[in-house]
Amino acid sequence: MRSHYCGDLRAEHIGEDITLSGWVHRRRDHGGVIFLDLRDREGIAQVVFDPDREESFNLADSVRNEFVVEVRGTVRARPEGTINSEMGTGEIEVLGKELVILNKAETPPFQLDEHQQVGEDVRLRHRYIDLRRPEIQRKLRFRSKITHNIRNYLEENGFLDIETPILTRATPEGARDYLVPSRTHEGSFFALPQSPQLFKQLLMVSGFDRYYQIAKCFRDEDLRADRQPEFTQIDIETSFMDEEGIMGLTEGMIRDLFQEILDVDLGDFPRMPYSEAMDRFGSDKPDLRIPLELVDVADLLQDIEFKVFAGPAKDPKGRVAALKVPGGAQLTRKIIDEYTKFVGIYGAKGLAWIKVNELAKGVEGLQSPIVKFLGDEVAMQVMERLEAKDGDIIFFGADKTNVVNEALGALRIKVGEDMNLIEREWAPLWVVDFPMFEETDNGGMTALHHPFTAPSCTAEELVAEPEGKLSRAYDMVLNGTELGGGSVRIHDQDMQKAVFKVLGISDEEAEEKFGFLLNALKFGAPPHGGLAFGLDRLVMLMTGSSSIREVIAFPKTQSAGCLLTDAPGEVSAAQLRELNIKLRKTP
Repeated sequence: MRSHYCGDLRAEHIGEDITLSGWVHRRRDHGGVIFLDLRDREGIAQVVFDPDREESFNLADSVRNEFVVEVRGTVRARPEGTINSEMGTGEIEVLGKELVILNKAETPPFQLDEHQQVGEDVRLRHRYIDLRRPEIQRKLRFRSKITHNIRNYLEENGFLDIETPILTRATPEGARDYLVPSRTHEGSFFALPQSPQLFKQLLMVSGFDRYYQIAKCFRDEDLRADRQPEFTQIDIETSFMDEEGIMGLTEGMIRDLFQEILDVDLGDFPRMPYSEAMDRFGSDKPDLRIPLELVDVADLLQDIEFKVFAGPAKDPKGRVAALKVPGGAQLTRKIIDEYTKFVGIYGAKGLAWIKVNELAKGVEGLQSPIVKFLGDEVAMQVMERLEAKDGDIIFFGADKTNVVNEALGALRIKVGEDMNLIEREWAPLWVVDFPMFEETDNGGMTALHHPFTAPSCTAEELVAEPEGKLSRAYDMVLNGTELGGGSVRIHDQDMQKAVFKVLGISDEEAEEKFGFLLNALKFGAPPHGGLAFGLDRLVMLMTGSSSIREVIAFPKTQSAGCLLTDAPGEVSAAQLRELNIKLRKTP
């Protein structure tokens, strides 16, 4: 039906007879001449209807926004003074000769221009209309370019696109599974995959030594701006390659992507051990665009009488850290109170602070309700360690280490954004040398990444003293967002059993849940490793979107529901009987 896309028309098409199909974006009547802005996925073209073609003119006069039409006409240059340099098609217009209304449309629930403010619930309920917006279409087309680029890169490097099952069994990967009842196996359930982890390892055992998949994954967890119950990851696994090789290959993929799609040279990615990232930034995914760092001051505060600081300073599991903000003395008490509420979200009981007004006057030049509790000598030692200057403000965190890290780490980002301290557009980073395990609340151990990550020690050393042992894991971080995480995997059955032992997984439980993997490791498993990127997060960052919902065609809400289809929904009693399920309603 069409000969050209609307957005593809340019000056070189002047004089050509063409056919366009699309939606009426806007209709305007100027002095007896009707203008239709016709829209398709590639953009907008201006179509002009003169009254000397009475039939098509009258028909054009009757159309309204979002009518689906076909136009036949001739491309011509726009008259002098009417060129629109902000549009790709701004040098031309189409003189409409014939118009066919393919379908009428009711008035949409919201306008489709970029400046229209519409509640997200309205947009998601009518997502098929929201997806017509040029802004959203640009993002989804951009997403398609990204996946095309990534596929080309991986296939040029010898990777095979192999699909793995969606219906599998539940595995302990850190989040709740979505369960699917089996009709043919009464009382049993499939689980939707949180990742293709085990299957891609089995592919390595099978000899497919370079695998990738743009895979759908599912996690039944609390949602945030960068999370969805179903999401897409770029899943990569390779054999006979160590972490240096895997990191180099995937870094090359992301650098190539940014260069080709955004014309941005990310340069070489620096590397930072996990321990350093937590000490300096309170986060294992630090945003290096912001030049603020956490500084430990516990040793200076251990012997003061102020227990708010002295207690955590003496606690082996506690931390007292300070965050210096240059120029922050200008912050009002109201803003500081807002920051105090903000850190409370992360478990902090308060937010101590000192404003540096005139350092030459000693403690007299410091403004804070806590200075009197520190003592003159300690207060000035803190100023010296932080290299404080007039006009600075210093925030303090004192609590369990994880609370201080999360609270001050988040405050660092918020203050940096609020005070426009971001120094550059892109800041990539590799975080390496992660701990193998972390302690649970009940004193046990849990894998920091997942239980198939290889440790940087022998199985005997791991079992004898698991605390403090490092893993062969690595995360790629960009602007404070984890783009992807991966590791060298365990390919030896004895090592896998050692990890299960540390995690408190018995031989019986290991056999029940992972017997197929343990058996596979007996039959010549090669050294292998990989990495998985969050495609939705990557597109969100590259398009400057505030949420991954903006770059997913049909996203879920914050409560993991679909307003468009009203899912999840109830099912009939007959369906439940087929599945041998009886619902128990909570009182």
